[in-house]
Amino acid sequence: MNIDVGNGPLIRALPFGLAIVCSLPAALAVAYDVVITGGRVMDPETGYDQVANVGIRGDRIVRISSETLGGEVEIDARGFVVAPGFIDTHVHGQTRFGSKLMLRDGVTTTLDLEVGGINLEAWYAERKDRWQTNYGVSASHEFARMAVLDGLRFDGPLDAQHIGPTRARAERNNGVPDFAVTVPEPAQLDAILALIDRELAAGALGLGSTVGYMANGVTTWEMFALQQLAARYGRGTFSHVRFLGNNLPPAEGTLGFAEAFANAMALGAPFMAVHDNNRGWQENEAKLAGARAQGHNAWSEYYPYVSGSGPIGSEFLKPETLLKDWRLTYEDSMMDPATGEFFTQAAYEAKRKEDPGYMVVLFMRQREAWLPEWLTRPHATVGSDGMPTTDADGNDLTWEHPYSDFVGHPRTAGSHARVLRLGREQGVDLMQTLRQLSYWSALHLGNAGIESMQVRGRIQEGAVADITVFDPETVTDNATHEQGRQGAPSTGIPYVLVSGQVVVRDSKVQRAFPGKPIRYKPVTGSRS
Repeated sequence: MNIDVGNGPLIRALPFGLAIVCSLPAALAVAYDVVITGGRVMDPETGYDQVANVGIRGDRIVRISSETLGGEVEIDARGFVVAPGFIDTHVHGQTRFGSKLMLRDGVTTTLDLEVGGINLEAWYAERKDRWQTNYGVSASHEFARMAVLDGLRFDGPLDAQHIGPTRARAERNNGVPDFAVTVPEPAQLDAILALIDRELAAGALGLGSTVGYMANGVTTWEMFALQQLAARYGRGTFSHVRFLGNNLPPAEGTLGFAEAFANAMALGAPFMAVHDNNRGWQENEAKLAGARAQGHNAWSEYYPYVSGSGPIGSEFLKPETLLKDWRLTYEDSMMDPATGEFFTQAAYEAKRKEDPGYMVVLFMRQREAWLPEWLTRPHATVGSDGMPTTDADGNDLTWEHPYSDFVGHPRTAGSHARVLRLGREQGVDLMQTLRQLSYWSALHLGNAGIESMQVRGRIQEGAVADITVFDPETVTDNATHEQGRQGAPSTGIPYVLVSGQVVVRDSKVQRAFPGKPIRYKPVTGSRS
């Protein structure tokens, strides 16, 4: 039977059985679970770019051919691009609602490599066979410091979905955010290292460090010791670098980058500069390119917005930093996403005291001139920095909530379609865009020894069938800073498959949970 799906491709469900197979011509025999027919198949690793049919069996692509293929489910993709599912290495809203939002943006793998998490064995266990996208997390430098320096107790798994309230809890513990401003004693540093060691042994994807939020408390020795520990496991560092965003020398983001980058090069370890969006990014990218030319596994990510977001209690949002070093004002730069209004300094001070974990939006308008250049950066990946998925009152959103209930930065909903739209408008080669959206993340993480990434980010026979089908002429982001529109889903992406299962059909997210864990194999013993 044929199912009309409106403006999307035509999907044809065929009853699978011996009688049907025998009654069809040999070329049309139902040999595959899913067949995607007539699309522009693009593989960003090999440069393959042809109209072809894709045959999927189980969770794998097993055939790419111009010949007619028969499948139990057939998707007519004529006029559409068939691309590797997008990989986002910077998703803080690791929730079912967050996955639903990401799927509408074409994302099949959601990782949080920056903030990371703690108690990761339990974190992975609670998602097994219950998640729509592939999932993974790094070992959290910040949470380890909270546990040791603030005395916070984490009995269960924790990730960045509750980063704001957790930071507020740490500050209210004794009136000081020790995780951010306190230099640990030697025994305390050993305890921090032991916690990170435990998570790496459990299969964490590397060291996730928000040192930019902890610039006054983390010594250069602590940063090196942590990166050294990750390197002993053969794993990388994913760093929100120290001083990020500061506009005055010598406290520039380039110096913060140089710290973590130099450590990685000395250790021969993988390194990703998290959201390399700020002043000095050109210098950082030149150094990364030089490192790659020498055989190092080093890359970066960006999100395609002039505005950022984070907890109002962050140390670098205090007047002595924001007004002096960043050269911004509250009235022009800091917005309350729940109201759309900009803060005065007095309003900022009051809100910070009331709720230091409250998420705000910060506009850094100098990015306007840089954004078109980011689209063509080699080995720069798209990491949305997708924010915790909550409503106006800070309550967690569930899968059943409407998209309009989300309150936060629009990058959470629209980063990937936005890159496709901007690339189309700027005349960027589509293969370059697909490398940023999927392949380069898979390449670098795969080269870091993550086996599950070595078979993703590609449209090739034998690759995992994580696939995004989109209209290159109409795909667009719809999320804005306007209330009720901050979670507006992207359009022009009618089909998304995860591990060979159709999870988005006719732009509707299905109740299917084929997501797989992205992690290293757990090991025994300590390396700290």
